[in-house]
Amino acid sequence: MFAALRKYLLIPRLIRLSSGAPKDPLTAWDRFWGNVRSTGASGDVLWDSGSDHELEGYLAKLEHLDPRLPVVDVGCGNGSFTRLLADRFPHALGVDYSANAVERARFESGEGTTASFAVCDITAPDAGGTIATALNAAGMTGDANVFIRGVLHVLDRDGRAALARNLLPVVGRRGSVFLAETNFPGSPVDYVSHLGATRNSIPAPLEGAIRGLPMPGRFGAAQRAKAFPTADWSLVEDGPASIETRPLSNPSNPDVIPGYFAVLRAQSKG
Repeated sequence: MFAALRKYLLIPRLIRLSSGAPKDPLTAWDRFWGNVRSTGASGDVLWDSGSDHELEGYLAKLEHLDPRLPVVDVGCGNGSFTRLLADRFPHALGVDYSANAVERARFESGEGTTASFAVCDITAPDAGGTIATALNAAGMTGDANVFIRGVLHVLDRDGRAALARNLLPVVGRRGSVFLAETNFPGSPVDYVSHLGATRNSIPAPLEGAIRGLPMPGRFGAAQRAKAFPTADWSLVEDGPASIETRPLSNPSNPDVIPGYFAVLRAQSKG
């Protein structure tokens, strides 16, 4: 029994680390991305595995998305998924809350890619217009698909509802939304323990997230139903997913967090 309870000795350290995180989410995310030195499998970003393996696991689900439409990667971070999506859609637009994240995504993308990036608070009332303007600048007009990975689980209920509402004009009649989120079944202590944290040691990318970013929650079918109400959205498919982090416990393989995926379309209004 003591072995099972030992992980709870982490709590005082977790409290100390998280107490220094900025209270304002934008400040927190901008500071985080401004401090990132490297990304990928050996980098500073917990959720960037440096591999296309996770996306390959989504390919069958992404077949629900119209391949003739562009795709908007919401919460793109350094653009790792945006660049992968750009190989499968006419254009991929990555949008992020943090200007530092967008700057890094542009730097890592370089030239010769069909990906572009823009700063956008997806929960703000003008988000749909910001996305439309950015797509128009890339020569794309009309409906778009949306890809969301690891965003909704760090928003509160109001933020999730605003995000879903703002995506309605983006997808229009032809586009679809694919989302994949962490849906870990245990407590925050169980969560960080799952990723290798102990009383004496916390992997550096995990510690950086705890120290500087808002506390994540879980996002599964129940949370999706509240954020994407049936009056506005129809569910095409959903189920379990595997969210990969950069390697933590084994330098050769990403660590995996239990997750949830869903594909949705806007309800036709006649």
